[in-house]
Amino acid sequence: MKETNIKDDGTSSPKPDEKSVDFKFQFLNHLEKSKVYKYPGGEIQWARFRKDVKEYQSDEEMEFGKSINNHRSKMTFGTLRIKSKGLRAPHWHFNANEHGYLLQGTAWIGVIGADDSVITTYNVTAGQVIFFPRNTVHWVKNVGSDDCVFLLFFTTHEELQTLDVDDAFFSTPEDIAARALKPQGGVNFIRTFKKQVEDQAVNLPPNLNELVQNATYVQSPDNLVWQYFYNLKGSAEYPFPGGIFQWARYRINGTGLNETEKIFSESLNKHENTLTLATLRIFSNGLGQPHFHFNANEMGYVISGCGQVGVILSSGVTANFNIGIGDVIFFPVGTQHYIKSVCDEDLLLILAYSTGNQLETLRMNKYFRGTADHILAQLFFKKQAEFKKFSN
Repeated sequence: MKETNIKDDGTSSPKPDEKSVDFKFQFLNHLEKSKVYKYPGGEIQWARFRKDVKEYQSDEEMEFGKSINNHRSKMTFGTLRIKSKGLRAPHWHFNANEHGYLLQGTAWIGVIGADDSVITTYNVTAGQVIFFPRNTVHWVKNVGSDDCVFLLFFTTHEELQTLDVDDAFFSTPEDIAARALKPQGGVNFIRTFKKQVEDQAVNLPPNLNELVQNATYVQSPDNLVWQYFYNLKGSAEYPFPGGIFQWARYRINGTGLNETEKIFSESLNKHENTLTLATLRIFSNGLGQPHFHFNANEMGYVISGCGQVGVILSSGVTANFNIGIGDVIFFPVGTQHYIKSVCDEDLLLILAYSTGNQLETLRMNKYFRGTADHILAQLFFKKQAEFKKFSN
C-alpha cells in the first residue's frame, strides 16, 4: 500500500505525481474563484467538467472538473442568483435531473412534463428543495424583493446539455412554428418576435412593467407539487453527537415520512439517476466522524462556518484540507472522509448523494467495533484485552 500523507493546515500540499497542482483539488473547488456568467436578470457560477480545458479558469478548477468526470460521479454543481422579478427562462436538460436548494429569497416554479401530464406550479421559500426530472420544461421566477440564490446539483459528470425555450423558438423555421402554435395572424405574427442580442437565460427586461400587467402565481394541489418539491427546513431533524442532519430522500415504504413527504420520496425513486439531498449542521468543534458510502458519490457546498476535511483513497493516499463559505467538496464512492467544524460558529453544508435509493453508509466506529477483538489484536500488534478500551 502506498502511504502518502498530504495535509493542508492552511498551507499548500504537493500532489504525489504532479506537483504543479495540489492533490486536494480533486476534492475541493473554490467556487468564488470561478467565472461568473452574467445575464440581464442574474448570474450563474459552476463547479463542473469541461471538454475544452481552455474553459477552466485555473489548473485547480480543472483538477476538480477532471476528478468528478474520471470518477463517473453523475454530479455537477452550480449557483444561480436571480434578481428581484428576474426569470430563469423556461428550459430543459437533455442529460440530467436537477435538484436545488433555495438559500435565500422567494420563487415561483413551473414544471411541464410529457404531453399527457399536468402542468405544476408552486411557490418556494428559503430552506426548501426543488426537483426537475430530466427533460421536463421548467422555469424559476423571483417573486420577492430580494435576490434569489439557488444551490443546484445536476446528475451528470459530463457537460450539461440545456435548451432554453426562446432558443428553441428562434431556431424553428417560422412556417413550422406558425403551423405548430396556430396564432392569429399566422406566420406574420411569428415574424414579429425578435431575438434579443443578449443571452436571456436569466431574463429581466427593463420595460417589464409595460410587458406584464397581470401576473398570478398559482399553487397547484399538493399531490402534484410534492413530486417536485420538499420542505427540507420543516422536515424531521436527525441529531448525532456532533450536529444535525435533515434529509430530502427516498425511504423504503415511506418509513418516517408524512403523506406529502411520501409523494416526494416515490417521485425520486421512480426517476433514474436522482439524488439524495441533505443539510448537515456540525456544531462548533463538532465532528462528522470518518465514514464512507457504499452506493453514492457525495458533493457538498459550504453555506456558513469553516471546517477541516480528510479523505482517504483506496491506494492509502490521504488529503486533509480546510474549507470555508462558498467551497465545493467531492467524495468519490467508497472513499473514507470526515468533516470537522473548526470555527466558533456552526458549520453548515448542503450535501448531495448520487443515489435515489436509500443511502448506504458505514462509519469508523461501527466497522472498528464490529471487527472481532482478536482480529484487531493481530492486525495492530496489540494485546486483545486492550481493545476493550474502545467504548461501545
